[in-house]
Amino acid sequence: MISFNYELDFEIQNEQLYFDWISNVIASENKTEGEINYIFCDDDYLIEINRQYLDHDTLTDIISFDYSVGNTISGDIYISVERVKDNAIDFNVSFEEELKRVLVHGVLHYCGYKDKSEADEVLMRSKEDEKIKLFHVEQ
Repeated sequence: MISFNYELDFEIQNEQLYFDWISNVIASENKTEGEINYIFCDDDYLIEINRQYLDHDTLTDIISFDYSVGNTISGDIYISVERVKDNAIDFNVSFEEELKRVLVHGVLHYCGYKDKSEADEVLMRSKEDEKIKLFHVEQ
């Protein structure tokens, strides 16, 4: 089950479209959907998570905690809406496109994709692009 939780004045319209898309992304990777909680927050909220659990003192757009077992993917994905807005401007894309990229990024981590090395990052970006296209197919 996928859920969206809001810790700020922000809400995704047509949540079900996003739930269905994320479910399709998971199935396309031959994984089973467990419990995936998205928590939308601001920079202050997320930097506190970053400090407390990861001992990092930097801004980020996403932090994910993976609770997957075997092929069943589960976890908590924290997203800073502020970072997503700023990144959309920096990357010259719409907020919606950048939001989709971050939403799918967390799930792809749970599916086993990494982004620490340059080669891993190239593959992650390719997978993000591939999965974002699935959203458009479903509408």
